[in-house]
Amino acid sequence: MIKRNRTIIYASSQHIPMSAHKARRVIDQIRGRSYEETLMILELMPYRASYSIFKLVYSAAANASDNMGSDETNLIILAAKVDEGTSVKKLKPRARGRSYPIKRPTCHITIAVEDISLYEGEYLIDPYIHKDYLASLKKPSYSLQKPSYLLKIKKPRWKKRYTDMIDENVYSSGGLWDKK
Repeated sequence: MIKRNRTIIYASSQHIPMSAHKARRVIDQIRGRSYEETLMILELMPYRASYSIFKLVYSAAANASDNMGSDETNLIILAAKVDEGTSVKKLKPRARGRSYPIKRPTCHITIAVEDISLYEGEYLIDPYIHKDYLASLKKPSYSLQKPSYLLKIKKPRWKKRYTDMIDENVYSSGGLWDKK
């Protein structure tokens, strides 16, 4: 099998004024989907982050068609990640000359797009996964019984006495449960 180098096209946007947590909520919905399906999902989502991500996906598709000459119907979202950016720090004036800090978070979004029409007729198999490794995942490699050398070990007598003494004191006086 002849392997071609993967051609992945990236589009990134930095310092988007929203928290990374809110952007990840939208990014998780589109990862691994086709380009057209992604645009439909992003148009119908009611979140503020979806518009910024929509523009970025559109830009990634434009990069792919310009750089590789690929058709937009054959594109898939290969990877999408959101990183935290710098936070803009401001002060809000309050009563009696005080002020409260306000942090406006920003995020960086990166989207990778790949053309799947380049791989028609090829079977992509990950060469790093070995068949023995996959078989070992199905069978548990551990035993549920304790080893025999651990069964012979006994607790010292002073440890048993100490735990018995604590148990008597706690339960006879009511312990922690008698207080409200």
